[in-house]
Amino acid sequence: MCTQTKQDDQTPSNATTTASLHRLTLPGQMLQRGFWLYVWRVQTPKGERLYVGRTGDSSSPHATAPYTRMGQHLGFSKAANSLRRLLTEAGVEPESCGQFDLISYGPIFSEIGMTKDQLRADQMLLHTPVRDQMAALEKKLRDALAAAGYSVLNVVHSKKQCDAAQWEAVRNVFTEHFPSLGRFDP
Repeated sequence: MCTQTKQDDQTPSNATTTASLHRLTLPGQMLQRGFWLYVWRVQTPKGERLYVGRTGDSSSPHATAPYTRMGQHLGFSKAANSLRRLLTEAGVEPESCGQFDLISYGPIFSEIGMTKDQLRADQMLLHTPVRDQMAALEKKLRDALAAAGYSVLNVVHSKKQCDAAQWEAVRNVFTEHFPSLGRFDP
């Protein structure tokens, strides 16, 4: 990283701006809508912290791409910035963190498509069972990571049961990035 202090025509003459060049590489597949699970791995001044999430809205029949959640989680909209809020509540300024890694798996299920003549209520009837399966997987992943010794910022609430084969696939894929998860069998 290169840091340079420079005078800027847009700033008062007694102010300085510290600018540095950064790069974000995003795989094109992360733009695909659908039902995904993801884990944020955040390098904070207080050590590594995780946040577990999913795509697939609870209040609407939509399932967005994980890339969309990136900006929402770290933005300033109180309705969508749970990662920023949890970091702040833990005494960590998000801007002070060394790195944010988003590890996503999916789409596990396709987004439920809506036809022109389909009512929103009809689409929710199709969306809700898939969303509930994802919520169960999200909770299981969060709880398994916490039980395996990782510091997880969020708590996931779901009373739904997940499919054992789906859970095994999820656990196996995330074990690549979180090796202790593979030694934990809830």
